[in-house]
Amino acid sequence: MPATRSNVVVGVDGSPASDAAVRWAAHEAMMRVAPIKLINVVAPTLASSAMAPNHTITQGEELRARQILKEARGIVEQLAGEKRPVIHTQRQYAGVVPTLVEASNDAQMVVVGSSRRAFGRGMLGPVIAGLLHHANCAVTVVPDPESAQHEIGDAPVLVGIDGSTASEGAAAVAFDEASRRGVPLLALLAWSDVGVFPILGMDLRTYRDQAAELLSERLAGWRECYPDVQVQRRLVCDVPDRWLVDESRNAQLVVLGSGGRGGYAGMHLGSVTSTVVRSAHVPVIVVRDGGHETDHEWIQRVWGWT
Repeated sequence: MPATRSNVVVGVDGSPASDAAVRWAAHEAMMRVAPIKLINVVAPTLASSAMAPNHTITQGEELRARQILKEARGIVEQLAGEKRPVIHTQRQYAGVVPTLVEASNDAQMVVVGSSRRAFGRGMLGPVIAGLLHHANCAVTVVPDPESAQHEIGDAPVLVGIDGSTASEGAAAVAFDEASRRGVPLLALLAWSDVGVFPILGMDLRTYRDQAAELLSERLAGWRECYPDVQVQRRLVCDVPDRWLVDESRNAQLVVLGSGGRGGYAGMHLGSVTSTVVRSAHVPVIVVRDGGHETDHEWIQRVWGWT
């Protein structure tokens, strides 16, 4: 695996959701002083393969791909002005998910748009699902303009904490994002996966206190690394996805790990993460599990820090 991750990669297809992803990624690249790589993938079909044998792109597909990349570049240039990042473009005739996964090998982040009209609020599109399962870096899903809320400049970054390795990585990324934006961080921990009602002999204060202690432990080290970030805490006794979606309405960004307390094992995506990605009205960064790595090693791998 490369020691340094450089590009912010964006999958572009010319849709409104894709344009929203380009705008968000351009802002992210400018904050990080990182290059931005715009990738348009033309997936082979039976019809196109018959028109252009030997795995070549048809003339019409080539012209369309060039136009999509030109428009995406124009969005970045117009948004960034004189502060524009280095812009790379790539046209690829292949599968969309394999191409973006390969690009994730040396990327800080892969950014894609999410169209609720295409797939509905109840399911993930195949490209997003594939990236969340297979990408080798953080994945950001940006909602299309029709379902997104207007970003509030001083709104906090929201991070979901559950005590897992994946949420430790999410906390690291969330602190960094909040620091770069100059906004508070809201850390939410749900101390029960189901609604809990008082039961005879059950002291709910004990569970609440344990959850508060866990949240403090998970935040303590990062608060020392980012003393400029004002931290707000939220403890809830309920299923976490409902609260995260609800709190996202007052946030500008949500950061989550790829799995919950049940763990992240191979192909399985945490149900909370999946629900929030489908339903949030702001961009969601999904951070892959750092496994056995230390926090410092994990940060180096995800962001390319030295």
